[in-house]
Amino acid sequence: MICVYVQAPFAVFRTFTAGSFRPTAGFITPSAAYGLLLNLAGIEARLDDEKAPMTLMKKDLPSARIALGALTFPQVHSLYQQAHNYPVGNTRDEHAPATKGSKYNITPVRREFLSDIRAYICLEDNPELAERVRDGLRGGHNASRYGLPFLGDNNFLIDILREEAGRQPAYWYEKTTENDAQGPRPRTTRLTVTIDRQNMANTTSALFFPCPEPQVDIPENAWVNVSS
Repeated sequence: MICVYVQAPFAVFRTFTAGSFRPTAGFITPSAAYGLLLNLAGIEARLDDEKAPMTLMKKDLPSARIALGALTFPQVHSLYQQAHNYPVGNTRDEHAPATKGSKYNITPVRREFLSDIRAYICLEDNPELAERVRDGLRGGHNASRYGLPFLGDNNFLIDILREEAGRQPAYWYEKTTENDAQGPRPRTTRLTVTIDRQNMANTTSALFFPCPEPQVDIPENAWVNVSS
């Protein structure tokens, strides 16, 4: 097993939404954590076959069991921003000549983001991937890595990224179960586990809640299987 400590001033983990409000999940999602581990391991996850209208995920990516823990809970903020886009159809196409090829439709949107990320990403049941991640943290795989590690937005870079040999007590995010008799828990949030960009029906997510008290041991319900 390997435990990676992540610290960053800002992060965002978007749900699939449309409209003027762009929310974020309340914590790192397993899908984003998996993508970060693959980046560290120097494993290209994107499939560009020049056929699909969007960049797809490869189907032969390594499987992993991931657990997420918060040392402190991030704060949720929101801001208003101008979103520039190419609208469907001919909406506001009279503005296109003035923008000289740039996106000519401007829509005000409200976007959420998180601040003060201090988290653990733990990986088990795949020693080969864990060793590749460990090597990446030491500076390996730089030639095969795409870009810099970031958290949900390429403006939100990471301050500290290291292997944690001795874990501190953390609030581990456990997956809710159908037989949970306690009902909704504080800070419950929906986290994306796997993403299918071509068919949204195949994207999986679940409700997670942090354990009530910080602990070193990782609860069994905090482990989730993530793969392509």
